[in-house]
Amino acid sequence: MPNVAVNPDKRVAVLSPVAWRTPPREYGAWETVASNVTEGLVARGWDVTLFATGDSVTGARLHAVVGRGYEEDASVDPKVAEYLHIPEAFEHAAEFDLIHSHCDFMALAYTRLVETPVLTTIHGFSSPQIMPAYRKYRDCYFVSISDSDRHPDLDYVATVYNGIDLSLYPLRPGDGDDLIFLGRIHPDKGVHLAIEVARGSGRRLIVAGIIQDESYFREQVEPHLDDERIRYVGPLDVRGKNELFSRAHALLHLNTIPERFGLVLAEANAAGVPVIAMDLGSCREVIQDGQTGFLVNNVEQAVKALGRIPEIDRRACRRRVEECFSIDTMVEAYERVYAAIFQAEESKQR
Repeated sequence: MPNVAVNPDKRVAVLSPVAWRTPPREYGAWETVASNVTEGLVARGWDVTLFATGDSVTGARLHAVVGRGYEEDASVDPKVAEYLHIPEAFEHAAEFDLIHSHCDFMALAYTRLVETPVLTTIHGFSSPQIMPAYRKYRDCYFVSISDSDRHPDLDYVATVYNGIDLSLYPLRPGDGDDLIFLGRIHPDKGVHLAIEVARGSGRRLIVAGIIQDESYFREQVEPHLDDERIRYVGPLDVRGKNELFSRAHALLHLNTIPERFGLVLAEANAAGVPVIAMDLGSCREVIQDGQTGFLVNNVEQAVKALGRIPEIDRRACRRRVEECFSIDTMVEAYERVYAAIFQAEESKQR
């Protein structure tokens, strides 16, 4: 990406999903990133409009046609909400110099109908079945959230790591006793493997997060819950996460598929909690093996890694996040991406 000047006088629309509020109360990784981008840009003097649910909280101008997220209000039909929300941003495209979309492939269908350039942050490919949409609109501007989550059929302006609000996750002194899992209750996230590690290590495991796969929870998680050695506490807000981090010996992130980024890895490290993660996808980019946690390939290695947790300096975990995964670091990278897009667009018009 060329080293070009940044112009914060440009008008930017940030298009957030409408599954949850922006920022989310509990779960909602894409909405979290959209919020952090928006607030970071506003803090740096950009003219920003956030397209999100009507109950969203932002320092930017808020433009909403959907009152509440469809995951939070059962009366909201997901498809109707999405197809009221996304076209609304494009109907106002002429008011902006750039639309920055966090709405996956759906927003791509409108990109050729407007003159305003559109940047899509690809938060992950949920299925190979969505790739025809990305291939059709491969001439758009794309950013990946990790080097490992790039598709060979697409060209990218840059990789921009997700940034978190460090003020929300203060460094926690000391070493807790519990193992924690924080994330979606889904086979992809390996809750069943975390349970095996807890049993093999003799430590208590606290599981937190939304239940995304009911049958998986019922068959592979719930039978092991006893409110003593294995506990499930449901989804947590920021305060709840920090309470969990305060008692954590380590966070277990034993994903069974390549991780796309993993916000919880950065959040845990920000609080000084070491992470034991499967060496799949972006985990190697977010976690420094032996410095902020350990990368493993199976349950046995994870149990052994727990014995090395005292080697991890919790302050080093925090420093790593400050340097690589803060809002400022992310927004500075997006400013460079925006500048490169503006330069490319100007070149097309010559």
